[in-house]
Amino acid sequence: MKNPNVFAMPFSSIYPLYIKKAEKKGRTKEEVDKIIFWLTGYDNNSLRRQIADAVDLKTFFEQVPCMNPNASLIKGVICGYRVEDMEDELMQKIRYLDKLIDELAKGRAMEKILRKPILSSDSKKTL
Repeated sequence: MKNPNVFAMPFSSIYPLYIKKAEKKGRTKEEVDKIIFWLTGYDNNSLRRQIADAVDLKTFFEQVPCMNPNASLIKGVICGYRVEDMEDELMQKIRYLDKLIDELAKGRAMEKILRKPILSSDSKKTL
């Protein structure tokens, strides 16, 4: 049997897996949502609509309100591939989300997952 094309997989079938993975490691659905909101620009209502409409991954990422410009800071290996080196833009976006959920499940701090800049002691003085 052939493996189904990942782009055609319904986001609504993958989303509960992200939540299950996070909760299994003591994290929350709210944290999963926060990651999705940060990466994609979806809000609670628009994310729920995508899930209710059972859009596939391709459509989910095509309809992203605003991909976070800091997504390019996501680096590392997921499923044996370096996310920063992926040539297929859609697959890279999918793997960005996978990588962030992996980091959440591994206990990484939310500030680091969301690639928030850490202010140095010098820059704090100028604020």
